[in-house]
Amino acid sequence: MSDYMPVEVIMEILQRLPVKSLVRCRSVCKSWNTLISHPSFISTHLQASLPNNTPFLLLGCNKRGRLEYSLHYDNDGFGKFKQLPLPPIGCVSNSKVVGSCNGVICVYLYPHDLYPRDHDELRFVLWNPSIQKYISLPQLSFSEPADFNFGFGFDSRTNDYRLLTVGVDIIYRLVQPYLFSLNENCWKRVNAFSTNYEFLPVPLHFVNGAVHWLGFRKRNNGAFSHAILGFDLSAEEFFEINLPESFSSLGPFDLSIMEYGKSFIAVTTHQIAVVFQELWVMKEYGVVESWTKVLTLHTGPRSWIPDVLGFRKNGEVLLHMGIAKMVALDLNSQQMEASLYLNSQQIVLLAVDVGADLLSVRSYVESLVLLDKVGNVYSESDVNHPIDSSDYDESSGGESDLA
Repeated sequence: MSDYMPVEVIMEILQRLPVKSLVRCRSVCKSWNTLISHPSFISTHLQASLPNNTPFLLLGCNKRGRLEYSLHYDNDGFGKFKQLPLPPIGCVSNSKVVGSCNGVICVYLYPHDLYPRDHDELRFVLWNPSIQKYISLPQLSFSEPADFNFGFGFDSRTNDYRLLTVGVDIIYRLVQPYLFSLNENCWKRVNAFSTNYEFLPVPLHFVNGAVHWLGFRKRNNGAFSHAILGFDLSAEEFFEINLPESFSSLGPFDLSIMEYGKSFIAVTTHQIAVVFQELWVMKEYGVVESWTKVLTLHTGPRSWIPDVLGFRKNGEVLLHMGIAKMVALDLNSQQMEASLYLNSQQIVLLAVDVGADLLSVRSYVESLVLLDKVGNVYSESDVNHPIDSSDYDESSGGESDLA
């Protein structure tokens, strides 16, 4: 076909196709396969498709002891797009999603005893369900007991996907952090920053080129100082973002953070004694003065505090109500510091059964990322089968035809 049409025209046409069609186009001829699998095409296609890409939300649920992941349209209907077949990564019930970025999902595989111990190893898989491909990362060994959490994100400067380990010892102090680079396919030590903050083993969140988590320290008067601690994936430097002084009366377990859009951090606070929850947003990233309280939830003395799951593209906040219900609340319609009772008509019940054990809600876009990397390709018939290295064909670079 290239004999009748210039390569530039073919490139322009292919860049406008969705991921599913491009995967099929790889089998047209060798030249198309080489073109579509090239890193520059993958990057160009992603950047061109992001503004018009169909936004999805990735839901992770634990149903009857089995992990299930599905994509839902991030629109008014919130309809289910498809169930995601898990890659053959062994015991999928002992795993969790670390993060999702540009269509790549980072999955952590728990050790056999579920909790890391001395001289154990950390195992991860990078998984792109849109192209049915996963890559097992080199295992990372550690020699001291610690609780770990991880931050996964993208370094736009080097076009690299990176994974940071942040561990705390039994007194909540930072242990040696490590950083994985997909381009280099290896782990390396990173310089631990000097700080008096302690940490809890909580999820890390990728925003504005950095991963973030919470730190705290106790003052002499019994109050706490809180800060968001970040690690810039490109500069490989740690930094701090101060939280409002009014948070000093809250304990470490009363705070949590999450991403809000592409360059904001949201913080949720709750106080069980008085049964209310607040949601704060940093309107301008890195500017302490821009912290704004956007929502206060009063649940009543006999009610539970809903879980804040995340945010939709339109800015609505997603709340998990406990009994297999998920609701969306439009923050734009709320006045600052206004109280909202959970029986308010302003809450919209989403038409989706999320199960009692909803684990995570994350934004997701389809992409070709990982198509150019050495790794395994699986079909839906492989789901939940353990990894077998004998299936890996080094002569073809770990590639095989998609089913």
